[in-house]
Amino acid sequence: MSDEEHHFESKADAGASKTYPQQAGTIRKNGYIVIKNRPCKVVEVSTSKTGKHGHAKCHFVAIDIFTAKKLEDIVPSSHNCDVPHVSRTDYQLIDISEDGFVSLLTESGNTKDDLRLPTDEALLKQIKEGFAEGKDLIVSVMSAMGEEQICAIKDIGGTK
Repeated sequence: MSDEEHHFESKADAGASKTYPQQAGTIRKNGYIVIKNRPCKVVEVSTSKTGKHGHAKCHFVAIDIFTAKKLEDIVPSSHNCDVPHVSRTDYQLIDISEDGFVSLLTESGNTKDDLRLPTDEALLKQIKEGFAEGKDLIVSVMSAMGEEQICAIKDIGGTK
């Protein structure tokens, strides 16, 4: 036995992993996949036939769920791909600050103040106009791989 002490540095978060493995051949259109370390929604999948060297290949065309950039990847269908854990949570909009952050009401009654307004112009306009008119707005926040962004808005009626 050695007297050396071993220190292992963990790069992972405590709790759930940001992604899970899934066989490339089982990922379908409208599913999610990680391409170039970005969480993406699959918009097109094509599978090539088994070639001279064995594996059939899956060609994925996907859109980054946060930046809307188009990404592509080709993976042997028998290999595993990373699939992000994507969740959607609804919050009530309380306030919009001058610096572009929003204040949201969580289900537990606390506030969440670490989210910026979305970069999507149409959604941004809807939120700002609805808020200015005093509407009760519910925003849907998409989160995956440690990132969060407002992706949709609903008006639940009622004016002040």
